[in-house]
Amino acid sequence: MMYAKGRTTVAGRFSALYLAILSAGTEILLAQPTAILPAEIPLDVAAIYQPLEPAASYGDTTEDIIDQMVRNHYSHIGFDDAFSSRMLDSYIESLDGGRMYFTQADINDFAQYRTELDDLLQDGDVDAGFRIFNIYNERLIERLVYSIKRVEVDQSDFDFTADESLEIDRSDVAWAADHAALEDLWRRQVKSALLSLKLTDKTMSEVRELLGKRFRSQLSQVLRSNNLDVYQRYMDAMTMTFDPHTQYYAPRAAENFNMSMRLSLEGIGAVLTTEDEYTKVVSVVTGGPADKTGQLHPEDRIVGVAQGDNAFVDVVGWRVDDVVDLVRGEKGSTVRLNVLPEGSGLETKVINITRDTVKLEDSSAKSEIVEVDYNGAIHKIGVIELPTFYIDFEALQRRDPDYRSSSRDVALLLDELKTQNVEGVVIDLRGNGGGSLSEANELVGLFVKRGPTVQVKDADGEISVLGNPDSDTSYDGPLAVLVNRLSASASEIFAGAIQDYQRGVILGSQTFGKGTVQELIPMDDGQIKITRSKFYRISGESTQHKGVMPNIFFPDLYEVSDDIGESALPTALPWDTIEPNFYRPYTDLRLIVPTLGSRHESRMQSDPDFLCIRAEIDKVKEDQADNLLTLNEAKLLEERKVRDEWRLTLENQRRAAKGMEPLADTKALDAEAESSDEVALEAGAADGVEATSAEDADAAEDKKKEPDPYLVESGRVLMDMIGLQGNTLAVVRP
Repeated sequence: MMYAKGRTTVAGRFSALYLAILSAGTEILLAQPTAILPAEIPLDVAAIYQPLEPAASYGDTTEDIIDQMVRNHYSHIGFDDAFSSRMLDSYIESLDGGRMYFTQADINDFAQYRTELDDLLQDGDVDAGFRIFNIYNERLIERLVYSIKRVEVDQSDFDFTADESLEIDRSDVAWAADHAALEDLWRRQVKSALLSLKLTDKTMSEVRELLGKRFRSQLSQVLRSNNLDVYQRYMDAMTMTFDPHTQYYAPRAAENFNMSMRLSLEGIGAVLTTEDEYTKVVSVVTGGPADKTGQLHPEDRIVGVAQGDNAFVDVVGWRVDDVVDLVRGEKGSTVRLNVLPEGSGLETKVINITRDTVKLEDSSAKSEIVEVDYNGAIHKIGVIELPTFYIDFEALQRRDPDYRSSSRDVALLLDELKTQNVEGVVIDLRGNGGGSLSEANELVGLFVKRGPTVQVKDADGEISVLGNPDSDTSYDGPLAVLVNRLSASASEIFAGAIQDYQRGVILGSQTFGKGTVQELIPMDDGQIKITRSKFYRISGESTQHKGVMPNIFFPDLYEVSDDIGESALPTALPWDTIEPNFYRPYTDLRLIVPTLGSRHESRMQSDPDFLCIRAEIDKVKEDQADNLLTLNEAKLLEERKVRDEWRLTLENQRRAAKGMEPLADTKALDAEAESSDEVALEAGAADGVEATSAEDADAAEDKKKEPDPYLVESGRVLMDMIGLQGNTLAVVRP
């Protein structure tokens, strides 16, 4: 059995070797107790900085890793000067992507390794990686000591009336010319942190105390770094130079990685990584506790963690393993996260999450009937939401006739929908990060009679074909598949097959673009996850990098992020093609897709929900174009006021167009946003958001009752298709 997976963790059992797991960074889910050093850490860099050195065993392990990469990686990339150059850039980026610690002189110094790393690594020599890290680590300590002194010792006030700013995205700025330039950057970073907390109505004394604790906590975490941390990071830079999904796991990391894949831990259901000084959300487990809140999203940054009603622990600068340790906890307990949403600048939000064990049932297929107003009449459209492609592999192995799988569950749901006389079916794969490849193949067979489904090309160039030998189908009526940027891997295989057969219409946005398969190989010291194969559609097109392009595009907020999708990963394998496999399309949807698209666009011109979505997209793009965060208090307050007024005006325009009562203020708007979770109104007081009036509560309740605009529009597209093709889309083939 092969598995295909994107950013969203799969609920299901993994077979022995085949995995396709997206690693978008150093995603090492370790668990060790947090040990904060005493508050009396000496503020003397020379006294507390200790360079780290590689262990003697790292040489042999490195040679073993290289041997696996050379023999088994799909790309057959050689260890040469070009590889060395790319690895050096990758390693520097992983340490200082925000360009806050290295100077241009450092970068010039590191250039001595540009064509040497390949030779050194093949000899088992990792000294260069440790030397570069030690310079970074010393600078990080210098920065934290400086910051502590600015808020604890140097009590001079910052001038919040000055017209200063800070770059939000520093990935493309020039390296600091010298240490003085670094210190000025650090000063503005401290000022930004002070201002952010000052705007939460804290006194300056409280702000300084809180920041002092934060910086000391960060420093204590930095001082806990060990040589294995450095080695893991250096090996990540090497393996991910091959592709972003190949990664070495040291023994402890391997143990925790395997545990996370079993989904047996009790927690919130999210994959975390470290980016700069923040703990960033890589993915949210579909059906898990965090997912059920609807408030935690990929690219969000966690800045604080609190247990129940206790005070927040500031986790900026913490190791990801220590943050994970805080977030995990007993089933039924509550954790609160203080989160910086992507693109929010300095504004945070608090999310309440009740911990639970992630279960297969939480990610199982679910159905509903959406009533669609089309040409003045109400039509019933069946919707099947499939969060992941799952299978209870253990039950299958013991020959349990009632084993659970996504294809079995969807078949039952289709039977139920047919008894309710739905006029069409939408398979909702939004956020589906993949799962079992065999299940994707089986699911295609519910809609497509006998034929190939996907091609898999291995590292030796051998191509195998998976398909459906069965001539029976579960549903032959009008079909649409709804996808978005987080639909990955097995989702892309299913959507691609449906599109190639022209069995149904694909709606939504470009999918993730993960078209590779990883194999987990045990080693004497840890294990390596290595890319061994690539997926190809039956048309011969790869799903890698490009993903699946929908027949009809729906606007989506994910499209404004440059950090989501395979194309955002610099070492992603390229899109390519192989020979197509023989298949016979069901019909020629190309004849009607232009008409479907024009009717869709016509509706978009007046649809209140999509007009609102498009306005939000344009606003985010506008905000992204301004890469400067003002450090002037009055200007920042005015920007927030203008943004809040814009949000309120936009929402009330949408509500007016739909015949709903307007919201009185942004407080009511925030209460409405919180109501997306069924228990959000009860949790509002803890979140700092209260629906203090009956009007606010009614507005929030109205929001909960609104149908999903993407599903409604999908239903309308299906009705258009029925009108153009008749009640049965599938043409019976010989």
